[in-house]
This record gives sequence, C-alpha cells and structure tokens, in this order.
Amino acid sequence: MFNRTTLLILVAALAAGLGLWAAQVALVPSPAAPSASAPAAPAVDPAQLKAVRLFSSPRPLPAFALEQSDGTALEPAELQGRWTVVFLGFTHCPDVCPTTLSELAQSQKAWADLPEARRPQVLFVSIDPERDTPARTGEYAAYFHPATLAATGSPGALQAFTGSLGLVYMKVETDAGDYTMDHSSALVVIDAQGRQAGLIRPPFVPADIAADLALLSEVAP
Repeated sequence: MFNRTTLLILVAALAAGLGLWAAQVALVPSPAAPSASAPAAPAVDPAQLKAVRLFSSPRPLPAFALEQSDGTALEPAELQGRWTVVFLGFTHCPDVCPTTLSELAQSQKAWADLPEARRPQVLFVSIDPERDTPARTGEYAAYFHPATLAATGSPGALQAFTGSLGLVYMKVETDAGDYTMDHSSALVVIDAQGRQAGLIRPPFVPADIAADLALLSEVAP
C-alpha cells in the first residue's frame, strides 16, 4: 500500500539521485587549454564512444583502502594497468544490481579474446558491509562472471571511496523492519593509470560498453 513511509522513502531516493546529478555536473571540469603539466587526454575521439562519457581531463583518485573478496587490500595501485568499470551495489539488491552485473558480464565475455594485459575489468563494490562480508561479496559477483573483482570495507572507507568517485548511497529502513540500500546506478570508468576518466549512465547496452572499453584499452594511455 502506498503510505506516508513509502512516500518518504521515494522522496529520499529522489533527493539522493538529484544530489548525485548535481555533484557530477559540478565536478566535470570545463575545457581548458592544454599545458605542459596537465595530464594528456585519452587519444580517443569522444564521438567514437557510444556508452562512455569521458571527462575533459582524468581525475586522480585519492588514497583508499577496501578489502577484496580474497582478503587482500584493494588500493589505488590495484586499479592501474587496465581500464576498470566500477559498480556499486549490494547482495540483497532485488533488481538493479543483478541486472547490471548480468549486463556487464555480457561485456566481459566480449573482452575474452583481448590480451590479458589490456583486457578491461569490472569491480563490484558492496556498500552494505553490515550484511556483505568480502567473501560473500566475491561469491555474489563471481556468480555473474568469475573475473569480476569484488570488494567492500568499513562505512568510513566506503564513504571515502564512493565520495571520491562522486557516487552516493544511503541506508533506507523498510516497513517490514528491514532495510535496503539506495545507491547511484551510474558506472565509473577508471583508466589504466588509476584515474577517474568518465561515466556510463543507464540504460546500459552491453555491446556498446564492450566496444568502448576495448577501444579505450587499445589506444588510450
């Protein structure tokens, strides 16, 4: 039944979504004249890309530390060497998370023939550490594709990591006395130097994501 609690949850979710949109618009830098110290832009014409929206200049990521499903630390160095697509979610997610991971798995299958050294990768980060241990997060991600990286962390570590990417999430209590997690649905694209390079917004087309990341991995630094 649509009641006052349901309305409040919907308003909160809408506010979070609008906050994400505003933050991402504000953070996208205006085009500037290149300088000797500025990082080189990817050698890809943005018009060639169907899914990925590149920033005018990649953004360095601040230090972060999450825990991967195998118990090892996920730190900035782990995201260097290959292009990475980052997705936030949680294992109790009823629809968006499994759908998105299934779509990304289709892209991953398309990358199977690429050389491993430049094969793009997917990172699934659970923003529900209360229920999702690193091991559980890894099992969930591997169900969709065995090559998917998986990690989570303490609330503080997750806030620092997601905030650095311009993503948001929040815990929402339900009428049943349980809770769910509202979170950004956009995918973040990290370049081979470990910098935030762009975004992929829904609706997701696996073939377009696969083609864009393969192209970026081939020609971009």
